[in-house]
Amino acid sequence: MIIEAEIISQPYSGEYTERIYDNESPWNSQSWTFIMFTNDNYLEWCGQFRGFPRQVAISKPNKIVLVLTSDYLYQLDAETGNLKYLEDQPQYHNLTVAPNGDFIIADYYNFEKVITTIKEKEQIESPIQMDLIKFKKWNNSKLEFTCDEFLKWDRHLTMTYDSETKKIEIVNG
Repeated sequence: MIIEAEIISQPYSGEYTERIYDNESPWNSQSWTFIMFTNDNYLEWCGQFRGFPRQVAISKPNKIVLVLTSDYLYQLDAETGNLKYLEDQPQYHNLTVAPNGDFIIADYYNFEKVITTIKEKEQIESPIQMDLIKFKKWNNSKLEFTCDEFLKWDRHLTMTYDSETKKIEIVNG
């Protein structure tokens, strides 16, 4: 089972066992993301994913790995490393995993929680319309993030998302 994942620069040929995760499409970029995975037996291997690197996260309770690139959102089985699902041309810029194992993804305007697969997501309602969402850090069950209020770009906010209550609150602004 995959226990760690880290975005790395392109490794030397033969440095790791490599797996290529690609999808034929005329819209593919020429960029690639390299992720070093560590299994529970501490065997390291490298995954090569189409698109410029954004983020990677592991949900150990759900045994799922998500890899976000500029071209695709990939869902891997953490037990085998096999590709389960992919979503092309994702608009997401933020990816994190809550302490309870839920994946939270966001584009510039909206938050979503991955239900069981990346094909099933639920929108998380916010008290305001948001713009330029940027995840910061987890503090217990609360994800701190920053954003601007949509159409009020001089109002810069620090907000939290509580993964237990599934509520977004304004901290200051």
